[in-house]
Amino acid sequence: MRRAAAMGVALALGTLTACTGAAEGDGGSRSITVFAASSLTTPFERLGEEFEAAHEGVDVIFSFGGSGDLRDQIEAGAPADVFASADTLSMDPLVAQALVGEPEIFAENALALAVPPDNPAAITDLADLTEPGIKLVVCAPSVPCGSLTEHWATTEGIDLRPVSEEQAVTDVLGKLLSGEADAGFVYVSDVLTAGADRLTPVAISAVARTRYPIATVAESDEPDLARAFADFVLGEAGSQALRDAHFDLPSPSPTGQPSPTGRPGQ
Repeated sequence: MRRAAAMGVALALGTLTACTGAAEGDGGSRSITVFAASSLTTPFERLGEEFEAAHEGVDVIFSFGGSGDLRDQIEAGAPADVFASADTLSMDPLVAQALVGEPEIFAENALALAVPPDNPAAITDLADLTEPGIKLVVCAPSVPCGSLTEHWATTEGIDLRPVSEEQAVTDVLGKLLSGEADAGFVYVSDVLTAGADRLTPVAISAVARTRYPIATVAESDEPDLARAFADFVLGEAGSQALRDAHFDLPSPSPTGQPSPTGRPGQ
């Protein structure tokens, strides 16, 4: 299993092409490239290893990043076989353009306001984030975790003033873990995976929830393998890896269809 950084279309094209070429030249082995939201790194790296173990000669290459950035790369023609997004809003344009097959929801998550264990700014709720000097880090609005942050803050009537807006939830997590931020909005799965000795959840949202869809890419060079990997994620192996990484498994939405960000009525 290999991992490719999602750092723009040109880099993705060059890196992934090079990786795929290496795999194809390695004794006739086959490879698939999976574009996945950065919050899925832990369970998907595990699933990549398990999938390879179950499929001799197959190499799974991951490109993790912000869902919107990954969508843009697929629209621009970057080589990919599977796309797993952190919200359906990032998947929908690809469906409309017939660039991916029919998506299926495989996981859910909720947003949490997290602080370092020593809580240096003494933050106890969202209202404390308006105090002067608070170093708050959030995802950019174009990223699913950023959209959810805006929704939660608006619902609570809070005017957030972040010191930085990141392109992936893993970047917010990194600043929290390194002590560069007093508080940040990340997913519950991120907080629980990090552990109580590294992060403390101050609040967990009941309204800022998201649903994760997965789909095969229409122009995949390995459609059968792409479908097999998507089914692997949707099956028991995927469910177990997601549960172990503290994701929730899918539940029906009130209308019977997932909403764009997993929020009823939004």
